[in-house]
Amino acid sequence: MPAEHRRPGPPGASATSAAQREPGPPAAHGEPGPPHVPGAPPSPLLGILREVRGRLAPAVALQAAGALAGVMPFIALARIAVHLTGGSPPSGDDLWPLVTLACLSGLAALALGSAAGFVSHLADNDLQLTLRRRLADHAGRLPLGWITARGGAEIERAVRDDVRALHTLVAHTLLDVTALFTAPVLALAYLLTVDWRLALLSVLPLALGAHLFGRAMSGAAAQMGEYGAALGRISSAAVEFANGIAVLKTFGRGRNVHDRFLSATDGFSDFFTAWVRTTLVASTGALLVVSPVLVLLLLVVTGAVFVVNGWTTGAALVPFVLLGPVVAAPMSVVGTRIQQIRAGQAAAARIAGLLATPVLPQTATPATPEGSRVSMRDVSFSYDGRSDVLRGIDLDLEPGTVTALVGPSGSGKSTLASLLPRFHDVTTGAVTIGGADVRDVPAAELYRHVGFVLQDVRLLRASVADNIRLGRPEATGEEVERAARAARIHDRIAALPGGYATEVGTGVAFSGGEAQRLSIARALLADAPVLVLDEATAYADPYSEALIQTALSTLAAGRTLLVIAHRLSTVRHADQIVVLDGGRIAERGRHEELRAAGGRYARLWKAQARAGASQAPAGTKARERAGGPGAPAPAALGLPDDPREGTPR
Repeated sequence: MPAEHRRPGPPGASATSAAQREPGPPAAHGEPGPPHVPGAPPSPLLGILREVRGRLAPAVALQAAGALAGVMPFIALARIAVHLTGGSPPSGDDLWPLVTLACLSGLAALALGSAAGFVSHLADNDLQLTLRRRLADHAGRLPLGWITARGGAEIERAVRDDVRALHTLVAHTLLDVTALFTAPVLALAYLLTVDWRLALLSVLPLALGAHLFGRAMSGAAAQMGEYGAALGRISSAAVEFANGIAVLKTFGRGRNVHDRFLSATDGFSDFFTAWVRTTLVASTGALLVVSPVLVLLLLVVTGAVFVVNGWTTGAALVPFVLLGPVVAAPMSVVGTRIQQIRAGQAAAARIAGLLATPVLPQTATPATPEGSRVSMRDVSFSYDGRSDVLRGIDLDLEPGTVTALVGPSGSGKSTLASLLPRFHDVTTGAVTIGGADVRDVPAAELYRHVGFVLQDVRLLRASVADNIRLGRPEATGEEVERAARAARIHDRIAALPGGYATEVGTGVAFSGGEAQRLSIARALLADAPVLVLDEATAYADPYSEALIQTALSTLAAGRTLLVIAHRLSTVRHADQIVVLDGGRIAERGRHEELRAAGGRYARLWKAQARAGASQAPAGTKARERAGGPGAPAPAALGLPDDPREGTPR
C-alpha cells in the first residue's frame, strides 16, 4: 500500500520501521474481546487455536529447532576465530569440523524453518476451512430476522475479514515469537560459557529496552480505545458527507457537514500528535538501545577495557560481536508481534461472538405441512424478551385467499408477517402451516411451502438465471424463461449482452421495478403455495407499477397470500383485512364492512384517499400505457377485482 494512503498506526505499537507497520489496531474496525477472567472458559483465541493444536505443536517444535540450528553457525564461526587468533597456526582437524558444523547447521536451519512454515500454513488452511464451514453452518441456522436486521455485515466480516486476520497469527506470528525467544536463549547460554560478565552485559540493552517499551505502552488500552473512537468519528463524518452532500448543498448547508468532517479529522490529528509526543522519547529510546550498532558498541568498548586489563582475551570478544545483537533482537520487533496478537484476539472474539449467537432450535421430530392453511393461535412476540410487540394474535388464512395486514407504522405488520417464514420464533403461542408448527418444519421444507416478495430485493452476484432459480436450483432454462415471461421481465433480460447468462453486478444494473419483477419470477418458479407479500409497488414509478401489478396477478392466483399493505387502495378486494394497532388485532373484515363500521380502518381509508387523490390521473395514464388503451387498471397488489380469479398455477 502506498505510504500516502496508509492509515497511521498507534505509536509504540511497533518497534520496526514504518514500512513494516500494520495499517492500524483492531480497535479501528471492531471491538476487542472481553478480558479473560480466572476460572472462566479459555479466551476465544485459545479456544479457536485448539482446533489446530495438533499441527501447530509440530510447527512450533520445528521452528524452535530451526532457530537453535540458526545460532550454531555463529558459534562455529566464533570457535574458528578463536583458533585463528591463537598463538600457533590451527590445523585442518581443528577447523574443518567447525566449517562443516556451520554449513550443516545453516542448511538445517533453512530446512527446519521451511518445514515449520509449511506445517503452520497447513494448520492455517485447516483452521480457515473449519471456521468458514462452522460460520456458514451457524449462519444458516440463525434467525432470518437477525440476519435481515444486520444486513449480513457481521457474518461477512467474520467469514472474510476476521478469518483472514487469523492467518498472520497462526501462520507467521507464532513461529516468529518462537524463533525470537529460542535463538537468544541459546546465544546467551553459549556466551555465559565464554565470559559470564560480558554475557550479563549483553542482557542490559534488552532489559533497558523492555523498560522503555513498557513506559511507551503504559495506558495503551485506553488510548487504543480513543484511537478507534477517533477513527470511527472520521468514518461517520465521511459517510455523512458523502451520502448527504447533494441534499445539504441543495439547501445551502453543505458547509456544515464539511465542517463536521474537518472537525473529526482535526480531532484525530490532535489526538494522534499528542499520543506520539508522549510516547516518542520512550519508544525511540527502546529502539535505540537494542539497535545492533549500540549493542556492538557497548560490548566492544567494554571488551576492549577487559582485554587491556587482562581480564579476557581478544579471541573471547569474537562470540560477543557475533551473538551479542541476537540477545537483544526480540525487543526490536516485539511491538509488531504484540499488535498482531491483539488483532488475532479481536478477530477471534468477534468470531466467537457470532458463533455464540443463539440459533433457531431444531426439532427432533420434523413435520411436513399438509395443505396451505395458515393459523396463528395466541401469538405474542418480543424482540428483547421484555416488551411485546405482538400480543394475543389469533388469525386464520384459508387456502387460496388473500389476507391483508394494515395499520399505522409500528403496529407490528412486518413483525407478524415475518413469523410465517420463521424469520423469528414466537414468544408464546404457535404458527402453523398445513397443521404443522413452523418450528417443527425443517427450513428447506418450510421455504418450499412459504415464499415471499419483499420491497427490498437482494440480487446475488451471479447470472440472472441463477438469481431467478434460487428457490429451485434444478429448474431448467425453459422453466426460468417461462417464469421471467410471466413476471414481465423477459424482454429486459433478453436485451442484456449475455441474456440470462449475464452476471448481475458486472456493469449490469436493474432498476427498482426490474428487480421487483426478478423477485416475482423467483417466487413464480419456486411455486410456494403460501406467499408473504410486502407491497412491491410502494416505490415504483407508475409505468413499472403497472408491469409489477400484472406480474403479481399471475403470482397471486390460487395461492394463500398474506399481504403487508401500506396503501389501503391496494387491498380493497382482499378476502380479509386485518387492522393492527399497538401489536393487537383491532379490526378484521372485508373492505366494505370495515368502512361501514367507521373504526380505525375507515379513518385510515379517508386519510389516504385525501392524500392520494391528486396522484390518481398519473397512475391511470401509466396503467393505460402498460396495458393498452382502455385496459382495466389492476389493483396495486396485482390482484384482480376478485382475488380468486386469475391465471391458475
